[in-house]
Amino acid sequence: ADVPVDLGALVHPTHTAVVTMELQRAVVGDLATLADLRDAAAAVGMPANAGRIASSARSAGARVVHCNAAFRPDRQGSTANCRMLAASMKLAGDSLDLGAPGVENIGELDVHDSDLVVTRTHGLTPFVAPELDPLLRNLGVTTVVAVGNSLNVGVLGLVLAAVDLGYQVVVPADAVVGVPVAYGEAVMANTVALLATVTTTDELIAAWA
Repeated sequence: ADVPVDLGALVHPTHTAVVTMELQRAVVGDLATLADLRDAAAAVGMPANAGRIASSARSAGARVVHCNAAFRPDRQGSTANCRMLAASMKLAGDSLDLGAPGVENIGELDVHDSDLVVTRTHGLTPFVAPELDPLLRNLGVTTVVAVGNSLNVGVLGLVLAAVDLGYQVVVPADAVVGVPVAYGEAVMANTVALLATVTTTDELIAAWA
């Protein structure tokens, strides 16, 4: 049987950070180059829910950390060593170049000066950026709330790495998405649910009220 979880204690603002995964204009926003992902995100309301979670976290005193992808125009330090990275670089063109508008976080997140931004120039998952783990630890974070895209690789990798590093992980099911949507739901049910506490945006916001 499932062990009851005290969500309020698990996500207490003093030790919790919302970690957003590639919620950027060129990924799922108005400049998106991956139409299938953008459309799936919109279909399940993921961007809006992620924005609500970020806003509630700030109000409660929890941290908000945006994990973004961006690349040098000459691509030094980045490599396409798998099919996904090669396809992403080709489709993105220069839209994810450092300083480009596409790198900016989507408007739904309403990024505040108090938010932290960790940008990686290589790889598929956020903990590849070496400063993310010490940054969270220096903030006293022990619980990571994972939101964003996608459950196919990026969010799943975020969850796995966070668990490996000793964090508790919470995933609001309506603030993440996979492509196709049904595949993402299967990942949630068959993999993420074994690694993290699965909740909803409304339940999480209520825990911070």
